[in-house]
Amino acid sequence: MTDTSKIREHMEVVGADGVHVGTVDKIDGERIKLTKKDSGEGSHEGHHHYIPLSLLAEVQGDKVWLSANSDVAVSFEEEQSDPT
Repeated sequence: MTDTSKIREHMEVVGADGVHVGTVDKIDGERIKLTKKDSGEGSHEGHHHYIPLSLLAEVQGDKVWLSANSDVAVSFEEEQSDPT
């Protein structure tokens, strides 16, 4: 498994296909918490989304690469309302 200590705030999260999935806010347990600005529109707007660390392939430069293509990775996203 890739060393998660290399993951830093504001790194880009991309799928195996190179498509943008989100931007790292922080590591939260066994998940990557994405920033709200990548939360989407409509009912998804203003919520943090999380990607499980089990999808982590590697950290390279300023990018966090996932082992799944972006469309598959977003299907694994968890959503959480944030009161702030």
